[in-house]
Amino acid sequence: MAPKNLHPTQKKLLDLLRGNIEDPLTIRELQDELGISSTSVVAHHISQLEKKGYLKRNPSNSKDYQILSDSPEKLISYINLYGLAQCGPNGSILEGDPEERIPISSRLISFPVVEAFMVRARGDSMEPKIQKGDLVVVRKTSTADSGNIVVCVNDGEAIIKKFQKENGRIILNSLNPKYSPFLASDDFRIEGEVRGVISSM
Repeated sequence: MAPKNLHPTQKKLLDLLRGNIEDPLTIRELQDELGISSTSVVAHHISQLEKKGYLKRNPSNSKDYQILSDSPEKLISYINLYGLAQCGPNGSILEGDPEERIPISSRLISFPVVEAFMVRARGDSMEPKIQKGDLVVVRKTSTADSGNIVVCVNDGEAIIKKFQKENGRIILNSLNPKYSPFLASDDFRIEGEVRGVISSM
């Protein structure tokens, strides 16, 4: 189904972006493909696609974007909030019932909202970035790059830690220097990558 309420150029642009996700085109390449007079016009149409909910971009990397299917996201989305708790053997916090569903502006989420969940932080091990009681926005994934902050299960417990790979080992770090790093346990697995923090203060 073709997207509705889009300028013809925006429809073409959306098709180009969708067809080149693996090897994204530059703004100038998009300009050439569309036969547009300037890169600023391309940037304007990309901005309109974002405002209309068809596209999400990483603000720090213009080639990092997500196409949000042919239906724009709703302005307000409800994201499941899970507690950080004991999960039991091979358990996942995502398998339990959410504590509640939190309304949030879809534009504040820089990736598809269907991949988002939240946890409420506990303790002070991730201060100063994450305070006790903060709502942590997480993107579902089972992998992460070294240095990323993740929500993970370790030794049957759901925790937030900085993930680090070193000489074939997985080391979990706190941001608060009073807590020492430790090796991941045998049941370690990543639930998601932390992508934002909503302060409880």
